[in-house]
Amino acid sequence: MARLRRDHFIDLRPLTTSPAFARLWIGSTLSGLGGQLTVVAVMLHVYALTQDTFAVAMIAVAGLLPMIVAGLYGGMLADAFDRRIVALIAASITFAATTTLALLAWAELESVWWLYVLSVIISAANSIVMATKSAITPRLLPRELLPAAAALQGITVGVMVMAGPALAGVLVALTGYAWTYTIDVVLMLSLFLGLWTLPSIRPEGQLVRPGLESLRDGWQFLRRAPNIRLQYILDIIAMTFGQPLALFPAIGAVLLGGGPITTGVLTASFAVGAFLSSLFSGPIGRVRHHGLGIERAILVYGASIGAFGVVLLAAALGVGAPPTVDATSANLTLIIVAGLFLVVAGGADNVSAIYRSTMMQAAVPDSIRGRLQGIFIVVVTGGPRVGALYAGALATLTTLWLPPLLGGFVVIALVALLVRRSPRFRAYDAEHPVP
Repeated sequence: MARLRRDHFIDLRPLTTSPAFARLWIGSTLSGLGGQLTVVAVMLHVYALTQDTFAVAMIAVAGLLPMIVAGLYGGMLADAFDRRIVALIAASITFAATTTLALLAWAELESVWWLYVLSVIISAANSIVMATKSAITPRLLPRELLPAAAALQGITVGVMVMAGPALAGVLVALTGYAWTYTIDVVLMLSLFLGLWTLPSIRPEGQLVRPGLESLRDGWQFLRRAPNIRLQYILDIIAMTFGQPLALFPAIGAVLLGGGPITTGVLTASFAVGAFLSSLFSGPIGRVRHHGLGIERAILVYGASIGAFGVVLLAAALGVGAPPTVDATSANLTLIIVAGLFLVVAGGADNVSAIYRSTMMQAAVPDSIRGRLQGIFIVVVTGGPRVGALYAGALATLTTLWLPPLLGGFVVIALVALLVRRSPRFRAYDAEHPVP
């Protein structure tokens, strides 16, 4: 019985099997937490300088195109040169930009434009680091441990999103922006340790220099890889129609009440789900049919988002509401229920991410893995932004509860239809990975 219970917890063998992976994971977790400090601090900093929420929102918009371009180009670099060197150079750019942020804050010379420019540089450089690290992982671990490595990444994301924003708010309030940026600079040193101690990791197979031909090879491979292509499409569907994050401020202000606190609770609920699903991810690594796992996880995700929409509908009908709902008076019962559904959604999304990441790393040849990871970054970063547009536009035209309620049903219907039409995807076997 004790063994059975242990088997349900996260598989830590990647950390003991590969010291290089362990150092890289620890460094990525600490630096990722520091990166969240800077992301939130920059938003607070811009608002403090402008008192304009639109200026804050434009930080993400300004960084989108450079992030996409850098992710694609970074993938090409990872397939042409020593991946350790590529990651170190990109991380050094991030380090230099963050250090500049700290120095400007200490000298009280910061401006909105400096914050924008340095944020864009950090975002673009981090895209290259992400694409390269993802291509490095399969070279550090045996294939059977890749799902466990992906689950450990879920722990990293959960810690970053749960602790990062709250810690950033506390640090900015108690110490100021300069100290917050400086702490990120210090935490980033751990990533350099993880990267510096890696062995040389050159791509295997035929090398193609970065450029249009390299990018075209990546797209042509994707056209011949129906399993990888479909998982991209399924993720875009889930994030486009099932990502209600952009609605959380308005939900906290006018529907559930509680203002920014409710917004924070709802946002953290996703991260809690990701953390818990990784913590109890032992059975995930024993599943061979990853395509089927992706389908079921996204269906659960869609159902959870739809249920979240039902909770919002109940709030709109006044179920359990106090006499007034505003920033200081909240519908606590429905906030708790809504948060629980988002925990399930975050967990399901993380399970899908574990299977998708494992499929990417196991089924894609090493010579082209970096470029596919670059395309994957475009999917991961672009989908939620399109989802914000869908949710915001539909909510503006109708009401707050409709985008998640309708979106959940759309996700379920489209995913079930596409996977049913792709029997090879449902039959995907991790023991015999085929892209």
